[in-house]
Amino acid sequence: MWQPNVDGPSAPDPVIGRDPLETLIGGRGSAALERVRSLYARVGLARASRFDAATLCCEAGVTPNQAARIEAAFELGRAAERARRRPSEPLHTAASVARLMRPELRGLERESFHVLLLDTKHRLLDRSRVSEGTLTSSLVHPREVFRPAIRQGAAALVVVHNHPSGDPEPSTEDEAVTRRLIDAGKLIGIPLLDHVVVADGGWTSLRQRIEFD
Repeated sequence: MWQPNVDGPSAPDPVIGRDPLETLIGGRGSAALERVRSLYARVGLARASRFDAATLCCEAGVTPNQAARIEAAFELGRAAERARRRPSEPLHTAASVARLMRPELRGLERESFHVLLLDTKHRLLDRSRVSEGTLTSSLVHPREVFRPAIRQGAAALVVVHNHPSGDPEPSTEDEAVTRRLIDAGKLIGIPLLDHVVVADGGWTSLRQRIEFD
């Protein structure tokens, strides 16, 4: 059974206290270290975590080797977050979806729309990115959402996208897209369980806002 609010209210991720930059760059108080810290303070850690090595060299003035180490560290961190959830662990709540997808969505500058394919016990079969850009009914078409679900024999699905603004409040277009997918799921026989909006300020379950059944 899908339980969108069983985990309690949404909240931002806690701030990580330990700074690994000294290990990556070397030299406490070095000029390069201070430039990277200044960059993070200016653009935010989430956004900076998506910078590639070339951008880090340009924006922070670090060497190519230092930039490559920083980029690899962020990618390794995202991989570790993905590995926290065992493949057999069911996704029964919107909060569990938010925890799963935050590593993929955090720091992106554009909206990215993903489909999670679930089996009969709500375990994750696969996930697929459907679109990137401002969410509209034309951009997120039911055929693109349900095609992988039909192909892989999914029993149900959940969709999730990010709000780069940091505000998880669903827009009118978010609700319109969700209603369209609900209707398509009923017609096809693969129900949409929820639409979760993830942002730096928390997450929101559309199932709490509109009628799904």
